[in-house]
Amino acid sequence: MDISKLDSEKLYYSFVSGAQEVIKNKNSLNEINVFPVADGDTGSNLSSTMHAIILEAKISGSVKETMNSIADAALTGARGNSGIIIAQYINGIFLSLMDEETITIPSFAETVKNAVPYAYQAISDPVEGTIITVIREWADAVYSHKDLSANFSELFSKSLIAANKSLEATTSRLKVLQDSKVVDSGAKGFVYFLQGFATFLRTGKVDLEVSDEPVDLAFNEELIHSQGEIHHRYCTEALLSGDAIDLEALKAELALYGDSLIVAGNDHKARIHIHANAPEQVFQVLRKKGVILQQKADDMVRQNESAFDRKYATALITDSIADIPQTMLDRYQVHMLPLNLNFDNTSYLDKVTMTPELFYPLLEEAIEYPKSSQPNPSVVEKYLETVLSHYDEVIILTVAKEQSGTNSVFQNAVSKKLHEGKKIAVIDSKRNSGAEGLLVMKAAEMIAAETPFDDVVSTIERLRDRTNIFVSVNNLKYMVRSGRLSKVSGMAAMSINLKPVVSIDAKGKGSIAEKAFSEKGNEKKLFRLLEKVNEQQKVSRYAIVHANNPEKAEAYRKRSVALFGKEPEYIMNISTIVGMSAGVGTVAISYMCEEES
Repeated sequence: MDISKLDSEKLYYSFVSGAQEVIKNKNSLNEINVFPVADGDTGSNLSSTMHAIILEAKISGSVKETMNSIADAALTGARGNSGIIIAQYINGIFLSLMDEETITIPSFAETVKNAVPYAYQAISDPVEGTIITVIREWADAVYSHKDLSANFSELFSKSLIAANKSLEATTSRLKVLQDSKVVDSGAKGFVYFLQGFATFLRTGKVDLEVSDEPVDLAFNEELIHSQGEIHHRYCTEALLSGDAIDLEALKAELALYGDSLIVAGNDHKARIHIHANAPEQVFQVLRKKGVILQQKADDMVRQNESAFDRKYATALITDSIADIPQTMLDRYQVHMLPLNLNFDNTSYLDKVTMTPELFYPLLEEAIEYPKSSQPNPSVVEKYLETVLSHYDEVIILTVAKEQSGTNSVFQNAVSKKLHEGKKIAVIDSKRNSGAEGLLVMKAAEMIAAETPFDDVVSTIERLRDRTNIFVSVNNLKYMVRSGRLSKVSGMAAMSINLKPVVSIDAKGKGSIAEKAFSEKGNEKKLFRLLEKVNEQQKVSRYAIVHANNPEKAEAYRKRSVALFGKEPEYIMNISTIVGMSAGVGTVAISYMCEEES
């Protein structure tokens, strides 16, 4: 196809064709992902970025408007280090493009070359021998061939030779790539995009059928993993909207919190990528700069372990309502999916981008009370698909079905992703907080002891009826504000200074186990309940959780040690989602009883 000028339609379909080619090769890109962190998700992130272009970009009346639509879609959908770099490069193309009816070969060459600095400026510490190098060297090749090409197909054919050569060279330019004998996965994704772009220019056709089967480039790689140290745990990303975003100032401020920092976009929309150990601090900065439209924080440590350093044959997944220390999750390589906390017009990730230490002080100032929501079904499907790519057996232990739709979301995801040869069990814990945490702990121990899959499932299903929690609620205003208790009932209860001990019934619903009218009386009745349980069933383990009340938790610890003759398994701050209902100052004791012989 002899194309010497690009109008709006040809420009649009060229980008769509390039996006399709990346999506087709998602799996092969994931397999060779070792830089900057070997978390195996470059293909998935680039695929997400390209899907956004396909779904959101529109053909407009001029090439400038069309390119604006493509750039905005790429920025909105950008995921991962490489995805955001490509999105920023596309944004640079839009900003460098002249407002003309069509794009000629010379103007195209000028544009792609002038867009390169935009990509470099977005990266806090550009590393040569990666995607950024391939972008620059390809743009240089386009510029050098602009006067020697009769049409766009010929221009891309010549410049792709340089792009492939630059891609192959990434292996020798970075030691981590050389050790693993692979090319840079992001750079390879960019070359796939160029190949798809060139296909449309050559044929005038777009393949709308997207295959997940990988299509190799001209050379092959064998992945030999070389695990590097992960200095910052969470791959943290956000999409920020504002009126006058200063990208350079924002980049300087965020640089304090991690590495692999990229700040892409413009003065009204910014896409942020950073590897951080404390994502919640990143989002405390961002919430003051504008409206956070999207956010994520992927656990790269767990991703890396799943792909290259699995301890066990069975994966264990739980949700963030399970109160269990991060040290235990790490010891047993437990996967934790955070639920959503909607606060200040932003949906935060429980325990990840919003932690108890930050949340409870903010809760006192909240004009509109926060709400929780179950994870998005598509997020759960992708999460489960990632785990299943590394494990043949998966046990999922969720918060009580009566309290959240999380269990149902997982059940639906499993029904779609149940592959031949995979064993998956979704267990309703019928509990929450520390009680759910103790069940997760028990399941993790059994998996570590190489207990057969079916035996783990049956044991946890039996133990959930012998595991529970007693919650000391000293102020009902939080239950009223969260909607757990009606305003009329709540006001009546508060008028008589009611301080209930809350537990969970056999179905998983919250229930009042005892009523008291003073803090001292509440504590007395809570421990009387525990004494009765211990006499009848013998408590084998217990844990103490609290909502920013370590002093009271310590007092409960001393009394519990005297009662049970042993220390708690752990003491920790409660999930923000549980805490917003139970209230600041709440302390709870969860317990598990020995099984009947």
